[in-house]
Amino acid sequence: MSEECDVLLRDGGIAHVRPLAPGDRAALHDLVDRTSERSAYLRFFTGGRGTARAHMDRITGPGHEGRVLLATVRDRPAAIAEYTPAADPSVAEMAILIDDAAQGQGLGTLLLEHLAVRAAEAGVRELVGEVLAENRAMLGVLRDLGLPVDLHFDGGLVHLRIGLDPDDRLLDRVAARDHQAERASLARVLAPASIAVVGAGRDPSGAGHKVLRNLLDGGFPGPVYPVNPKAARVAGVTAYPDLGAVPGPVDLAVIAVPAPAVLDVARDCAAAGVKGLVVLTAGFAENGGRAAERALVAICRSAGMRMIGPNCLGIVNTAARMNATFLTAPVTEGSVAVLSQSGAVGAALLDRLPVSSFVSVGNKADVSGNDLLDHWEDDEATRVIALYLESFGNPRKFARIAARVGRRKPVLLVKSGRSGAGDRAVASHTAAAATPDVAVDALVRAAGVIRLDGVRDLLDTARLLTAQPLPAGRRVAIVGNSGGPEAMTADACEREGLVVPEPALSGSLAGRVPAAAALGNPVDLTADASAEEIGLAVESALARPDVDAVLIVYTPPFGSGLEATAKAVAEAARGSGKTVVACVMGQDGTIEDSAPAVPVYAFPEQAVQALARAAAYAEWLRTPPDRVEGASIEADRAAKEIVRAELVARPEGGWLDPDATERLLRAFGVSVAESVTVEGPWAAGEAAAEFGTPVVLKATGLVHKSDVGGVRVGLATPGEVRQAYREMAAEVGPAMTGAIVQRMVPPGVEIIVGGVNYPAFGPLLMTGMGGVTADLLADRAFRVPPVSADTAAEMIADLRCSPLLYGYRGGPRCDTAALAGQITRVGRLLDALPEVAELDLNPVIVTPAGAVAVDARVRLAPCAPAPSPYARRLR
Repeated sequence: MSEECDVLLRDGGIAHVRPLAPGDRAALHDLVDRTSERSAYLRFFTGGRGTARAHMDRITGPGHEGRVLLATVRDRPAAIAEYTPAADPSVAEMAILIDDAAQGQGLGTLLLEHLAVRAAEAGVRELVGEVLAENRAMLGVLRDLGLPVDLHFDGGLVHLRIGLDPDDRLLDRVAARDHQAERASLARVLAPASIAVVGAGRDPSGAGHKVLRNLLDGGFPGPVYPVNPKAARVAGVTAYPDLGAVPGPVDLAVIAVPAPAVLDVARDCAAAGVKGLVVLTAGFAENGGRAAERALVAICRSAGMRMIGPNCLGIVNTAARMNATFLTAPVTEGSVAVLSQSGAVGAALLDRLPVSSFVSVGNKADVSGNDLLDHWEDDEATRVIALYLESFGNPRKFARIAARVGRRKPVLLVKSGRSGAGDRAVASHTAAAATPDVAVDALVRAAGVIRLDGVRDLLDTARLLTAQPLPAGRRVAIVGNSGGPEAMTADACEREGLVVPEPALSGSLAGRVPAAAALGNPVDLTADASAEEIGLAVESALARPDVDAVLIVYTPPFGSGLEATAKAVAEAARGSGKTVVACVMGQDGTIEDSAPAVPVYAFPEQAVQALARAAAYAEWLRTPPDRVEGASIEADRAAKEIVRAELVARPEGGWLDPDATERLLRAFGVSVAESVTVEGPWAAGEAAAEFGTPVVLKATGLVHKSDVGGVRVGLATPGEVRQAYREMAAEVGPAMTGAIVQRMVPPGVEIIVGGVNYPAFGPLLMTGMGGVTADLLADRAFRVPPVSADTAAEMIADLRCSPLLYGYRGGPRCDTAALAGQITRVGRLLDALPEVAELDLNPVIVTPAGAVAVDARVRLAPCAPAPSPYARRLR
């Protein structure tokens, strides 16, 4: 894990966690002096402060490097945690000391998370210690930690043992603590009691003036303080020369000053005890000012302030009557929380969506989409979350949070950059196929996020999800008054995966609608249909058990007219409990008379796409969360030792030789055909004799061996193997570095299983049609590993070639469970080993008897350790 990081505390404050340094001795003595006699007794038992000081001298000396963690709050030491290895290196003794003033903020739990991760990385499997039985606070921390804790009470002493093998329980506890801290932290910014606008000028066209005007005109209930050293009043409100002159506490400061002045203003905010900043000013990382942006973040973190921006439009919280943006269009209150990384897109969304909250994150230097998802999860005013993102700061954390939030409310995403195929030259089939955008699709699919193609699609989908109940299935009844638009609607349903069943409505509608009406599905009532007749058809369709949603397609100005028809639809839809969507050709809006309101779209394709998104989200909600088994401890250790040894030998990384590849795969239980590496024709013949024929001979040192004559199959005698080796060496030339003799596997369906690791994204798992057609047919399915057996089976079923595995046209039914096992094991490997940059099993031969990889390639690359999900940190 990295050497130091910032972490949110339970109350929303910020702590800095880092390894102890020799220069910290004086600060630790100060920590001891500030510790009460009671706290010193609970930590050092009867030793008192003298023992405590001596201990601090000892742990800042040689031999304790990396084993002691220090947490500071506002640059002041607040807590330390340490572990000391025992005679058995897999066991270490632990201890914690927390400043009295910092207790109750979750520092003990926080440091234990980080200490456990650090100790486990050093090979420690168990932490032990002793706690006084009267130290109820520490015992509570231990019980709530999420790791296996054994407490043995011995009179007034408690002997404790903490196992360091994390599982989903710890992950859930860490996520819950992170969520609580994020809520408290962002409440300071998104629901402030008072606001200062620093840089609020008298010029009405200035950003600061506009923010001030919006706050005042919107009726923000708390005090609003313009800060301007050159004006006594701004917008009719008393102004102050600096934050120190403001007469009351300031929760939020909106900064609209030139870029060179921002750092000084941030320092003034820190000195004044401001809780959060919104920095509108541009001129930071987006324009070459990365160093200034890093300095700005450092000022905020050291003072415990959260920051939105820089280079942003501002923020809105309609429930708090806070419009702290410099946009001039009025804001409509609603139930959509909007995050935008683009100012232009954000302004467009805010202009067209009724919102509960709006945050323009700008450069995302501090507060990110992950933080806001955490905050909005419990926001009762928010029913739908809409995101426009250009980048992910921590994609895997985004997926974890979004999957949890999505169980409570839908998360919509427009992610730009779909067309980029990446600049990195790749050699494996998997890496060539797995573009960054494919990775995003896999990530959001697993998390239940509704990914949309553009802003129009986002607006359409949000309108449906905020107004209507989710459909119970994909069966749609279409009711309209014009055959052409109804046919277009049916076609769109088929394209989007919706079903248009053939309900017989003639019985319920016979004699009550125009005689020329077609009472199938679509229900075409003809242009003569009255509003009442359209309402009857809608009511009849909604009453059918084989219909999950009704889509009304109305073409004005026929029949009774739009107003009467809207009232009839509203009456029919009211209280049905089913999804009702309308299309009025060329017009959009909402039928408000209904409860719930019925969204109206201008064209059938818009309505159908929104309905299909809602149906897919409802299906995801009905699917239980994926619980995945991680790699076993033994597999993890063995594989990491293989990787460590290979990277010691070749620090730059590279393709593993066949023997190392096989050992790495077998450590995770991946089934690989038995083989041996040989050099020269005689060694190849001897290996064939030992295996028993027939065998396969493959050249090593090549990626696409079959393209250059590097594969010979069905070799029946050692002599044939020797001859094949000689011919292959002549044909391939110096690129052939040796060969593999492999036991022949019976023929079957050829499938590829592979993975690739993007440094900024993480691993991606793939399966698809394998063999020489892998790239030609591009029949593939991707997921973010690790995956469960159910998800692996889903990946297989997604393939167009999957019928070949299930007995297509009388063929044998293959062992798809064995193939799913191969996929899950490769997924565990990719998840456990970030150094695996590319991996291909191509092909995996799948037969009724199993699934065996007959060719495998693995490329390693050095990488920085990924942040552990078991210890909280701000990015």
